[in-house]
Amino acid sequence: MSIIVDEKSRVVVQGITGRDGSFQTGLMIKEGTKVVAGVTPGKGGTEEQGVPVFNTVKEAKQKTGANCSLVLVPAFAAADAVLEAIAAELDLVVTITEGVPTLDMIRIHKVLENSKTRMIGPNSPGIISPGKCKVGILPGAIFKPGPVGLISRSGTLTYEIVNELTMARLGQSTCIGVGGDPILGTTFIDLLPMFEADPETKAVVLIGEIGGSDEEVAAEYIKTMKKPVVAFISGRTAPKGKRMGHAGAIVSGKSGTAEAKVEALTAAKVPIADTARQIAEMVGKALGKA
Repeated sequence: MSIIVDEKSRVVVQGITGRDGSFQTGLMIKEGTKVVAGVTPGKGGTEEQGVPVFNTVKEAKQKTGANCSLVLVPAFAAADAVLEAIAAELDLVVTITEGVPTLDMIRIHKVLENSKTRMIGPNSPGIISPGKCKVGILPGAIFKPGPVGLISRSGTLTYEIVNELTMARLGQSTCIGVGGDPILGTTFIDLLPMFEADPETKAVVLIGEIGGSDEEVAAEYIKTMKKPVVAFISGRTAPKGKRMGHAGAIVSGKSGTAEAKVEALTAAKVPIADTARQIAEMVGKALGKA
């Protein structure tokens, strides 16, 4: 099994006729994803990468049965694109766009609370269930089917650690980049119970970073989990008083520090890797393969 996306997912790409939208659509199709529609207002009736383009998400859903959206539009238009997908009652909207204003995300978050839609992102590389479906910009070639679930706040660290897992013959059930912004549609605490319930996920990798308190909140839930969790926290050598990388990497007092996250995860008996390369070995040990 997998979580959130699988071979039944039918994807509509919002912004399909843009440079990135067209390019990423082609890659997703080559990797087996069912991209059934695209949306660009004013370009309905055309095609992109062999995919029919519609003027609205509602029309795309009615004509193709799309149940999942990939948002690849500029930041100024991203909020409207997400709200349109929610209004169309899609199951999932994955937002790749970086730089979505925080006030827009506050508005979106309130709408999500009263909807059937799950949002991943913004500033996310996407989600993949290897061999079944990819929604996003993740480099599909490094992912292989297997028993390891992965949740990450960092796109590039996801790629590095997944590559290490794959080379160690530790495939993945589903990998999700939640995004690096302060306000997210889906967080660690939303996803951990799904992996815990998935019979084919045997271990979980959690990739965190400085800023926010998501890892500390996740640590409390991990204390109740039966499946092993292995973690990596980036930014442990970041100089104090500096804002690092993602918009969400904001440290306020002791909250959000690497030390606070490591302390919380250690209390939950989560092994924490010092380097990304150690993750595969630690996962193998947790699964009895090392």
